[in-house]
This record gives sequence, structure tokens and C-alpha cells, in this order.
Amino acid sequence: MMDPVDRAEMALSLGEIDPDTPSPARIYDFWLGGSHNFAADRELGRRIAEAMPQLPVAARANRAFLGRVVHHLVADLGVDQLLDLGSGVPTSGNVHEVAKAANPKARVVYVDLDPVAIAHARSLLEDVHDCEAILADMRHPDAVLDHPLLRTTLDLGRPMAVMMFAVLHFIPDEGSPELIVQDYMDSVADGSYLALSHGVPDVHDPGAQLDAARSYAARTGIPFVPRTPEELGRLLGPLKPIPPGLVPIDEWMPDPLVTPRDNPLAYGGIALKN
Repeated sequence: MMDPVDRAEMALSLGEIDPDTPSPARIYDFWLGGSHNFAADRELGRRIAEAMPQLPVAARANRAFLGRVVHHLVADLGVDQLLDLGSGVPTSGNVHEVAKAANPKARVVYVDLDPVAIAHARSLLEDVHDCEAILADMRHPDAVLDHPLLRTTLDLGRPMAVMMFAVLHFIPDEGSPELIVQDYMDSVADGSYLALSHGVPDVHDPGAQLDAARSYAARTGIPFVPRTPEELGRLLGPLKPIPPGLVPIDEWMPDPLVTPRDNPLAYGGIALKN
């Protein structure tokens, strides 16, 4: 009989990994200085960075923001379960590392649709207790939440943090990102949190951002849809942002040694379900 994990992941019917087709997870890994990427990822990453030199900087700022958010969730808000949707390729300052430094009993499930990202995550987690990585499409909440590894790691009857960092901007409006957020948050207990970051329009050079988004979509097959802070707020539905609200990621509980940029390309924050 087929293992239930294999059955859940084979249902995705993914094709073979094509090293000539760039992947958002691996491009992000390249911008962060990682090594789990292919030549096609690096080539497109360089081309987009030439058009928008601030993008690799924004990727690193997003990673630092993620670390601050996870620490606050676990150390200050008492969260001990985290679901990281669109987690990408593991790199320094992983969610489980930050979470377990604050609470060794913290539990984490990573979710990504990139087999390379999940393979590396599973290798990294081989000797880590209460942490799993699953191959799944976050656009289908039921499939994610029914995955056997998630069910044996996280307790949906207890509060948790649902994390969507730099991923909702890859879902166009016709993909109903607000309903995806709603489905996840309807499925978790009261007292849970949504933590997210999201790309916003480049008000300084919208033309460069549009050109970069077109190149990205043409090579990856995945759109990039920046949304205004007001549009981002509407994705939250009835969830209530906690202080300091949805703000430029550099300004969210900022590192005093980092000077916020005058052209923020991402906003983020934490919202509560109650």
C-alpha cells in the first residue's frame, strides 16, 4: 500500500524538475546568497536585479523581517505552532531555528510547491523534532491542511501562526487570494495569527517594476502582482492587525542598526483571529 505522504504529494501530478525553468523559490534563494539554485534561476535573478537593483536588498530585508516576526510570535505572543506557506529554499535564520531558540517545544510545518525546496528542507530537518516540510500547493488550503505530515505535527484545535511571506503577490486577483487567506484562517482556532509580507507598487519607478514583473512571468509562468497597502489590508478580512499594523517591513519593530529605505517595496505585519 502506498505511503499516505507519497499519495498526498503524488496527487499534485508535478512534472520532472526542469533546471531551465526558473523557480521563484530558487531565485529568492539566489538573491539571499544561497546555493540551492540553477543557472536559469541565477540568470533571471541577475536580469531582474539589473532592472530593479533594490530587489535583492528587499529580499534580504524580508528575510530579516520574517525573523523578527517569528521571534515576536513565539517569545512575546506565546505561539508554539507555525505553518509557513510558500516557505522556499531553506537558508540562514530558518523559521524553526528562530522559533526553537525562543521555545524548544515549538512545532513548524513548511509548505512549498518546489520539489527542490522541500528536498533541501527535509534534509535539514532530518534530526529536528516536531518540524516537517510538505510538498503542497498553498492555493488549495484543504489539501495542505489534510496532509498527513501536517496533521501529525500541528494541532488545528489550538492557536497557531499561519505565515504567508512574499507569496500572496504571486497570486493574481482572479486566483482569489482573499479567499485563500479566509479558508486558512477559518480552519484554525481562535487566538491564531496571520503573519505576512507582500510586495507593493514601486512609486519611484513603476515602469521598471512592470518590466521586471513581465520578465518574471514570461520565464517562470508565475505573475507578480504588487498591491497597495489598502488592498493588502482588505486581504485580511475580519482579522485585526496588531500594533504596529501593516507597515513597511523595515519599520516593523525595526532593527535600530538598520536605516529604513525611502522606497519600501514590501509591507507586512501580524493580524489576530478572535
